[in-house]
Amino acid sequence: MNTPPLAIVVKGWPRLSETFIAQELVALEQSGIAFDVWSLRHPTDVKTHPLHDRLQARVRYLPEYLHQEPRRVHEAMGAVTALAGFDAAADAYARDLARDDTANRRRRWGQACVLAHEADGNLEALYAHFLHTPSSVARYAAMLRGVPWSFSAHAKDIWTSPEWELREKLSADTYGAAFGATCTRFGAEHLQALADTPERVDLVYHGLDLARFPDPPARTPRRADDPLHMMSVGRLVEKKGFDTLIDALALLPTDLAWSWTHIGGGTLDAQLRERAQEAGVADRITWRGACDQPDVIVAMRQADLFVLPSRIAADGDRDGLPNVLMEAASQMLPILSTPVSAIPEFITHNTHGLLVRDTPQAFADAMQQVARDPALGPRLARAAHTRLHAEFTMAPGIAHLAKRLRGILKGS
Repeated sequence: MNTPPLAIVVKGWPRLSETFIAQELVALEQSGIAFDVWSLRHPTDVKTHPLHDRLQARVRYLPEYLHQEPRRVHEAMGAVTALAGFDAAADAYARDLARDDTANRRRRWGQACVLAHEADGNLEALYAHFLHTPSSVARYAAMLRGVPWSFSAHAKDIWTSPEWELREKLSADTYGAAFGATCTRFGAEHLQALADTPERVDLVYHGLDLARFPDPPARTPRRADDPLHMMSVGRLVEKKGFDTLIDALALLPTDLAWSWTHIGGGTLDAQLRERAQEAGVADRITWRGACDQPDVIVAMRQADLFVLPSRIAADGDRDGLPNVLMEAASQMLPILSTPVSAIPEFITHNTHGLLVRDTPQAFADAMQQVARDPALGPRLARAAHTRLHAEFTMAPGIAHLAKRLRGILKGS
């Protein structure tokens, strides 16, 4: 089977936590752009979203670890020495390795060699999701093949990558990307300041494909003494701040009836469950683990408040603009979060939701405010729903991205 003109490099396919990528790829395919997906990792999630099944593109898996497929890697590394771009690519890799001599860096080069070797002469450009590892693979492969590359940056890849690497990926002098897109104004301004020219980086909000979501439910009005059903969706990792939320739940007064449902997996699962036990709130918490999007939407339609206590992690990692906030808004579910990163680009405090400091007391106070004032949540939810439909739908971003991609494809 011939290689389409565009190769899209992703960390892994499919991934439950990256619905925004699946949404984009399906939409790009529907816009008429032909591509193969090249995945750096094999899937680990047991479940998938229905959206993943809509993608028709071929998915090709690169060696996740080079030692697992030695013959394939050896053949590719030998073959790419004959490519016209080998000397420049090998020199760039050597410079990078001198500054970052890690197994990850060596794996990036090996995966790039396999991609460059196994993609045939039809390849015209590459596009990578995330500016760290996937973009390194795309950049090396593009140099080997002498074609342009581009990227979409999101959150961790922006804030935890070394500055020297970002600058080189954003400069024409060092075979930087033909263009880059990122999903928040906060991230775009940061990358534009590092680029050789600000025009190299575009702000492209993911937005939501609202056709995939049901109309919001007709919610029964709450009374001040009704139980408050809260929920969160997010990985159990430091930057999501769920330790703060558990501590906040422990501060709620005894006369307030409440429950909290969490959806998502993550490395802190056991630690946070233990924290809930020690805080004396475990009996009011439901841990549902990873769920597909239809299950998430059902849970949102049954809840009274969506809570996402995002923070900046110790290593600088942070959220961009989490899609789950827009999903909650689509179901007119009131939102409580923090003014971290790009969240205020969608949520204005006390207009479209509540944004509070990353402290247990601040979250406890806000949850009580929503519980005691039955009119507050619906007012915030209506405003967020209106803003979602007016400013954060998917179509404008896809149209812009498709135009950019066609601009680096020869046949377009």
